[in-house]
Parts: sequence; structure tokens; C-alpha cells
Amino acid sequence: MKVKQLSLFVENRPGQLMIPCQILADAGISIQTLSLADTDQFGILRLIVKEWEAAKKVLEEAGCVVTVTDMVAVEVPDHPGGLAKVLKEMEHSGVNVEYMYAFTCKRGDRAILLFRFDNPDLALSKMAGHPLSAITCDCLNGCFD
Repeated sequence: MKVKQLSLFVENRPGQLMIPCQILADAGISIQTLSLADTDQFGILRLIVKEWEAAKKVLEEAGCVVTVTDMVAVEVPDHPGGLAKVLKEMEHSGVNVEYMYAFTCKRGDRAILLFRFDNPDLALSKMAGHPLSAITCDCLNGCFD
């Protein structure tokens, strides 16, 4: 399934990361998972929230520049070699992984990872019917509660 990710730049100095987090908190929007990549001058904050449209709106109203990106949620066996197996399948399909990070919830003995593929639709079609496939929206619902 595709999951909408919000990305925004934050200055790499004390207190700046708190600003978008507080904006979302004030709006009653819970962050489900996030990733922060940094350089000397700024960071890229990537957020997954259930109410992504509302989150985008309140962040933009507060002056943040927000980009929406399609991510693919993939259920991966949570044991040594589980991720390697998924990556091997993607390599054989010709789909490139641009970046990825873990979701904060699990489903039994399986982790959920979020992938940014260069071609999310192709990645989804390559995974269709495969035992290591993208998970459905219903599977993530418990993660948003």
C-alpha cells in the first residue's frame, strides 16, 4: 500500500525540531513514525501521520514548506536475513530503494518498513502476490490507534 509521507526542512539548530512537532501536537495530530536526516545547515524531517492532509494544512499555515511523498509499507520477517530477502527481490525487479525507515509498530513476528522507491507503482506491481508483499491499508490501521 502507498502511505503518504510529509517532508519538511528544519534548521539544524536548537529548538527547530520542536516547532513542527508542537504544531502537530496543538492540532491533536499524532506522529506515528518519523525520520530525521541532517546536514550542517538543515535537516529533513519525514513524518507519517494518520491525518496527513490536516497535518499538511496546519504545518503550511504555520509557514512550513511541506512535500508529500508516496511511501510503500512492506511487511518484513523480523529475523536475521528478513530485510536482505526483501531487498534481493527488489534488486531483481529493477526497482531502486531511495531511502527507508522502520514503522514504530509490528505485526506479530514481522516488522513494518517504509520504503521510498524510485517507482512506487512498479514496486507494488512486482510485489503483488509475492509472500513478501506490501501490506494493505487494513494492516496499518492498528498502528494508527
